[in-house]
Amino acid sequence: MPRAALAVAVLLLLAGCGEAVASGGDEKVPAAWLVIPHEAARETAYFAGGCFWGVEAVFEQVAGVAAAVSGYAGGRSDRVTYKEVTAGGTGHAETVRVVFDPAVVSYTDLLRVYFSVIADPTLRNRQGPDFGAHYRTALFPVDARQARQARAYLAQLERAGVYDRPIVTTLERARPFVVAEPYHQDFARRHPRHPYIVRHDAPKVAAFKRLFPELAR
Repeated sequence: MPRAALAVAVLLLLAGCGEAVASGGDEKVPAAWLVIPHEAARETAYFAGGCFWGVEAVFEQVAGVAAAVSGYAGGRSDRVTYKEVTAGGTGHAETVRVVFDPAVVSYTDLLRVYFSVIADPTLRNRQGPDFGAHYRTALFPVDARQARQARAYLAQLERAGVYDRPIVTTLERARPFVVAEPYHQDFARRHPRHPYIVRHDAPKVAAFKRLFPELAR
C-alpha cells in the first residue's frame, strides 16, 4: 500500500468514536402530545447522542432536513478540538446541528426519531461502546418553544414507562457550537465500510428507514 494511502487508513481507524458493537432493540416511541407549530422557513436544533457520526447519519436521511453538521456543544469554549473533547474536561458533548424545514418535519418529529433509533436516554455518559461525559445524551433547545416541547416530551416518555430505567438525557443551555474537524463531516456517507459505521451506525439508519418510512427521504 502506498505510504499516503496507509496514512489515511491509519487516520480513519484512529479517528473512530470507539470500538464497534452491534446495536439492536430499536422501537418506535410514542408521538409527542405537545407540538407547537413553527412558521419560519428554517429551524435549527442540536442533539447529542453518543458518537456524532451516527447521529448525523440518521438525521441526514430525514425528509426536510437541509443540513446535519457534526460538532461540539455544552462547553464554555468556542475553540476546541476533537482530541481535547475526547480527553474529557472541556464540558462539551459530541453534538449534531440539524437545520430543517418545520413545514416538512417538526422538532418533535426529530425528537421521536432521536429517542427511537439514535440514543438510549437511560445511559449516563455513554452510548454503545463509547464512554465519557462527551458521549452523554443531551438536548440544547435554542428557544423557549423548543425547551417547552423537549421538557414535555421527556415527561411524557417517563410517564408512559417507555424505558425500564430512568431517562437521564439532559436539557442544557445552548452555548457556542463548534463545528468538528472536516474528516468527521458526513463520515458515514463517505466511509460506509468503516468497521464502526458497519457495526454500529448503519443499523441505526436501517432502523430509521424501517420505523419511519413516512419521514424518510
